[in-house]
Amino acid sequence: MALLLTLGRGALTGIGKKPSAGAALPHRRLTEPDVRIDPARMARYAEVCGYSPAADRVPLTYPHILGFPLAARIMAARDFPLPLMGLVHTSIEIAAQRPLTSRDRPEIAVHAEELRPHRRGTEVVFVTEALLGGEPVWTDRSTYLARHATGRPQEPRADRAPEAELPAVEEWRLPADLGRRHARVSGDYNPIHLHAWTARPLGFPRAIAHGMWTVARSVAALGLSETVRAEFRAPVPLPSTVTFAASGPRFEVRSRRGLHVSGAS
Repeated sequence: MALLLTLGRGALTGIGKKPSAGAALPHRRLTEPDVRIDPARMARYAEVCGYSPAADRVPLTYPHILGFPLAARIMAARDFPLPLMGLVHTSIEIAAQRPLTSRDRPEIAVHAEELRPHRRGTEVVFVTEALLGGEPVWTDRSTYLARHATGRPQEPRADRAPEAELPAVEEWRLPADLGRRHARVSGDYNPIHLHAWTARPLGFPRAIAHGMWTVARSVAALGLSETVRAEFRAPVPLPSTVTFAASGPRFEVRSRRGLHVSGAS
């Protein structure tokens, strides 16, 4: 309930904000000590994302969920320069120095580190940490994009060396209610993930899958437990069918629309 109130406040404080990479970024670090990891809630998250529900070990992506309420509080503050509603997760890097279990009581700390221009708006970097005994044991660096007119000439994407298409591993059918299911286990009720009629005012013709669901599903499929980095190339509309492909440390999620997520362990 507290997170929903925060998101509601963010919807209100976002009115009238004019995103700019030159804006002042509040250097606020929020912490939550002795966070209890609810095994039942973690099991529901695991089920939605494809992890083993019976495992005691915390999924590699789960501390991001624990830190999201703190990130949302920073994003919902009046002095945060980007509107919370409509922010799109664009990349993530996670590194775990040691495994967490549901018996641990980590301190969770979150801060916004950097604003930077993006060809489609303004991007912010958030850092989330899980600490035990004062020492970081898990770190996440995530970027979120506020889409807006930049006033700058549209720059093409930087050319990338062509990469061989990875071999398909399995096909995933993503139901229309996936965004709502992930919202219930993560608390991320960003309207772009819920219904077409809540996504359209923010520029999406249909609801799109959470980026964190896509990367969590990939991590679960590969059994990763230490590191992952992923770039969200294009939204995954709901419902849809996508292909999960992988080879060695690399993976990607693609469909007939193109590449949605690329990453590596």
